[in-house]
Amino acid sequence: MAYSDISFFYGFWQLAVCLFAFLGLLAIWYHLGRKQKDYGQIWLALSILCWSATGGVELYFTTKDLSEVANSNLLEVWKSILSLLNSLFILIALSWFKYLPKILEKVIKSKTWIVIIGLPFVFSLLPTLSKLFTNNQHSIISELDVYYSTLTLILLGMVLWESFSQRRLKLLAYLSILCIMITFLAQVYKLTNSEVNQLLLSAIFKTCLIMIFFALALSWVKDISETLSVIKNQLSLKIGKRKLDDGKWEHIAMVGGIFNIKNKETHISKSNFALLEKFITQRKNGSDGWLEIKPKNDSRDGKIYDINDYNEVKRLMHTLLDGLFGKGLWSKEQHEKPLKEALFEISKNRDRKIRLSVANEMLEVETT
Repeated sequence: MAYSDISFFYGFWQLAVCLFAFLGLLAIWYHLGRKQKDYGQIWLALSILCWSATGGVELYFTTKDLSEVANSNLLEVWKSILSLLNSLFILIALSWFKYLPKILEKVIKSKTWIVIIGLPFVFSLLPTLSKLFTNNQHSIISELDVYYSTLTLILLGMVLWESFSQRRLKLLAYLSILCIMITFLAQVYKLTNSEVNQLLLSAIFKTCLIMIFFALALSWVKDISETLSVIKNQLSLKIGKRKLDDGKWEHIAMVGGIFNIKNKETHISKSNFALLEKFITQRKNGSDGWLEIKPKNDSRDGKIYDINDYNEVKRLMHTLLDGLFGKGLWSKEQHEKPLKEALFEISKNRDRKIRLSVANEMLEVETT
């Protein structure tokens, strides 16, 4: 089979398969991501669309005489531009990922991220565009493409590992790293003259990455389905204490209005009960409901604070979560943060104040 036939088959495959994958990711975003205002999947879908466009370019140039320098240069330029755009769109998508490595989180989430990834893109693109106006066969555009792609692969690999690991999907985390290694090998092959092997590795790594992107989308759906959902206007909090047969007191709390979680009693400590009672009393006595937390380094005598340590609130939250889901069966991102945001309101003035955000009529203190 002649190389032109292989190139035609590969171009047609790339055009059709990647276009279908683009539409598939876009459909997932339309049904779920659109409601969450999460545009990460759109950028990943656009990166795959670049591969589809590359397939169209390959098909177009199978009808041209590539022995002519002008046609050969034009094909290389378009493939390089689309490859650079593919890498750029992936890097933009990283800023929308929920789980990021701590070493990269501040950089990727910063306002300068677009500048950090945009400057290398421009520096790689300019030599590529300059080849449109020259007939020089020797160019560094392939090397620049590989360097930018390598940067993208390193960052993508780290973020994929973190995303799957945090969602407790270790096997997918290992597969994503394997996929990144295959993709890197394909990028290195761009520097060789083995055109058939380049096409073969390109088909393999693009198929693998597409599957990883879909696995990532499904893990995101899993994350949404497992994240605690609170019905805000139905959220309730009831606390009480009962005297047992041995004369001791049993302290309980009940949180209601959580989607798919039945109301059930949670046994709490005496100190947790006292803290919740203070929150509820302050809210229901007609005042603004704020409780002040003692600063860490405050050593003043005579100053009385409502809460001596922020860890008191943290311990209370963990007790409630253990009662609702079972000890060790909840996570910070999916359960603790949503419940805390629903139950409590932090003062925006940064004056170490906190109060219950539950409606007064949904709060109750019961003693028997």
